[in-house]
Amino acid sequence: MTDWFKPSGTTTSDGFGVVAIRPGGEEWSHTGLLVADLADGESRTVSTGECEYIVLPLSGAAHVTVTAGAETHEFDLAGRADVFSGPSDLVYVPRDAEVTVTSAGGGRYAWPFATARRAFPVAHVAAADVPVELRGAGQASRQVQNFGTPGTVEADSIIACEVITPAGNWSSYPPHKHDEERPGQESSLEEIYYFEMRAEDGAPEGADPMGYQRVYGTDDRPIDVLAEVRSGDTVLVPHGWHGPAMAPTGYDMYYLNVMAGPGEERVWLICDDPAHGWVRDAWASQDVDPRLPLHEKH
Repeated sequence: MTDWFKPSGTTTSDGFGVVAIRPGGEEWSHTGLLVADLADGESRTVSTGECEYIVLPLSGAAHVTVTAGAETHEFDLAGRADVFSGPSDLVYVPRDAEVTVTSAGGGRYAWPFATARRAFPVAHVAAADVPVELRGAGQASRQVQNFGTPGTVEADSIIACEVITPAGNWSSYPPHKHDEERPGQESSLEEIYYFEMRAEDGAPEGADPMGYQRVYGTDDRPIDVLAEVRSGDTVLVPHGWHGPAMAPTGYDMYYLNVMAGPGEERVWLICDDPAHGWVRDAWASQDVDPRLPLHEKH
């Protein structure tokens, strides 16, 4: 797997018509993401095997059935109108289980997942219990929804969140990496970026919402990605510096991040590119973008 930009619909399989990224191979071995559009009443069933999953509505509501061991769990997820409407409720599904998602009214659904050594209990997280963080300032302001991070979901390895970047802003900035195990300083984590874009109010019919994502390597581990991204596109980060994710004027950006790695500790520790890390100091004198939190279309 050497082409790290995956346009929407190019990785589909097994009924997942938007995205189907699975771990496998030396260069990509820990994280995965499935995304499907389901009509009202349509279902998808996944056997988790050696991986743990999160069921996350991107749009629409769903009924979720999880069978883990001798127990069956049933959940009704209220979901949301779209990814720009705030956090969704969700279900954590452990390894060695089976999960069926049935759409209630039609929508788009994501199954972020990661390899897992241990099975944790099936869990439901309400939308109101998802921590929402406003990160950065000025044109580096963004909104982070920590639905699958330590402290929100008890899990073995998966770390997942959503980031909303208002039009004209940069996120995943300054560029940073997490590809080495350095206790207390950096953790080794693969990362998936799944994007959705929308035009701001007032855009004409035919507007083409798009953004940009940058990934670049170190001298000993080169990688070079500069992708123009649209809704349903995915960028994989096996290693290296990543950022910025750029939302051009006129277009709001959403991305879903999925991370996991080989370390024993489930923790997100990053190292800024030393050429650009200084920009964090500038945030102290800037205000957070007043458009945030961005729950409704302005």
